[in-house]
Amino acid sequence: MLNLTPIEIEALKLSLWVGFWAVTGSLGPGIFAAWLLARKNFWGKALVDGLIHLPLVLPPVVTGYMLLLVMGKQGVVGHWLFKHTGFSFAFNWKGAALASGIMAFPLLVRAIRLSMESVDPRLEQAAQTLGASPLDQFFTVTLPLTLPGILTGIILAFARSLSEFGATITFVSNIPGETRTLPLALYTLTQMPDGEAGALRLCIICATVAMAALVASEMMGRRLNRTLKGDR
Repeated sequence: MLNLTPIEIEALKLSLWVGFWAVTGSLGPGIFAAWLLARKNFWGKALVDGLIHLPLVLPPVVTGYMLLLVMGKQGVVGHWLFKHTGFSFAFNWKGAALASGIMAFPLLVRAIRLSMESVDPRLEQAAQTLGASPLDQFFTVTLPLTLPGILTGIILAFARSLSEFGATITFVSNIPGETRTLPLALYTLTQMPDGEAGALRLCIICATVAMAALVASEMMGRRLNRTLKGDR
């Protein structure tokens, strides 16, 4: 029961690879989006906030279909990208990482934004009076104090990436060894005769990874908060 088949191991490795790149690719934009929402007031802020969190409330299939229309080889952006660079997101692991990253992006931004909003603006103002530029203030004051939220966001986004199904299968299909991540492999096994044991194994793996990510996020966030406050 605990022995994974080569197909299941392949799906696990691909999921970890896709999750890593999904988080890596969205971390920079996520920090910027969180800073924008936490520190700036501008016309249309509610709209920007809504667009960032839209993947949380949209059916994942809708997000996947929109990605196909925009980033597919015949899509608005994807066609130009493939024509001029030969690069394509459609029907490969890079597309799976893009879909997973977009679905996980709201969780990443929300965790970082909440942490950034808890940073006292007077600390940034004090740095400004000492001659720090806005960029210096961000990298020496705001960003270090936001580390608990950044770490929490990374772990939650990674866990969400591992569980992504609807947008992935719609955008990049279910291709063995290329886009068949854990959820897609689980779905495939449920459609196969005698696939119950493999499906159960993948269920246990998904649940274990998700729970481990939540526990690690909570523990690391608390530890970083204690460190920043000077406690041991």
